[in-house]
Amino acid sequence: MKLVEVNDKYTEKQFLLLPVNLYKNEKNWVRPLDKDIRAIFNPEKNKNYRQGEAIRWILMDGDKAIGRIAAFYIKKVSEAQEQPTGGVGFFECINDKAAAFLLFDQAKAWLEERGMEAMDGPINFGDRNNWWGLLVDGFHKPNYQMPYNFPYYRELFEAYGFKEYFQQYTYRRPMGSQVDFTPRFYEKGEATLANPDYVFRHITKKEYEKGHQYFLEVYNKAWAGHSGVKPMTEQQAKATFKMLKPIADVKLLWFAFYKGEPVAFFISIPELNEIYRHLNGQWNLWSKLKFLFMLKTGKCKTGLGIVFGVVPEHQKKGVEGGLVISFVKTMAWKDGFHYNDIEMNWIGDFNPKMMRVVEQIGAKIYKTHITYRKLFDDTKEFNRAPIIQ
Repeated sequence: MKLVEVNDKYTEKQFLLLPVNLYKNEKNWVRPLDKDIRAIFNPEKNKNYRQGEAIRWILMDGDKAIGRIAAFYIKKVSEAQEQPTGGVGFFECINDKAAAFLLFDQAKAWLEERGMEAMDGPINFGDRNNWWGLLVDGFHKPNYQMPYNFPYYRELFEAYGFKEYFQQYTYRRPMGSQVDFTPRFYEKGEATLANPDYVFRHITKKEYEKGHQYFLEVYNKAWAGHSGVKPMTEQQAKATFKMLKPIADVKLLWFAFYKGEPVAFFISIPELNEIYRHLNGQWNLWSKLKFLFMLKTGKCKTGLGIVFGVVPEHQKKGVEGGLVISFVKTMAWKDGFHYNDIEMNWIGDFNPKMMRVVEQIGAKIYKTHITYRKLFDDTKEFNRAPIIQ
């Protein structure tokens, strides 16, 4: 077996095609778009190269690729941990401990050379809402830009000495079901709906161009400071809404306003993997046309909740319930609403408040991912991710 650094078009192609060969008989695996993976390792497209480095390897057995891994660190992220901590991700491997350990050893040595004392994995060289965690339960079709892997990967990670840093859950519930809300949640939500100072609605198509301003105001009050989440700039919020525009369905962009000011949101998008699974990783003219046709004709039957937030002064007042109940009454329970289910992605076990909210609306855990951490000094005390109070 031989490790080869990914540093040209040929090795990059091997890196992209390895999972295609590994998962060729896995009916639930969805091939990611090649362009999405390339962008992560392109310094011109990934701003994290300004404060970090990344490297990739493939593991060859003769002329056959049998494994791959990426290692990386972002200075400001690594320094915010208990010890300087880098990351590994995009791991794929045959069911062979020797092969897997070669990949882990190579990544560990590279990170140690750069002053790291631990590594998290499998994670992303970027925001943790994408490509983050090892799937350990609920081997259903993956959400867009979320990992799917073989069950035996868990044994490979844990045998090497990775320990569970936190679990992250994907919840799911039917869109149109009129049951399963807890009585307390429903009562508080209805009371908020009856308060004339509150308005709950989706933004309109004409309003979309300023939707990022509503989002920014709530996001920075609701999330900034939580577990190292940095405040968002208006430029970042505008860029996010611009990126979402080709795929956004305004009926899934739900806001709460109090006396005209935005105080909460629940942002969902169509679950794009229901279309991307038909594109074989390609993003050429034909695949773009196919994508747009399937999107506009309602082929996405699942919504994907990507972010939820309530400003602190309006928490525990039933605003969460008002958002959800207004949405289902005016949209999800109406005839002709073509989304059947909703999945709420990336809810960490370190965030029990958010877990309670989604459980109050009758959602159940559908998939479980684990983010692992490996301390390079085995004698050092291991601590799980702290709970958000």
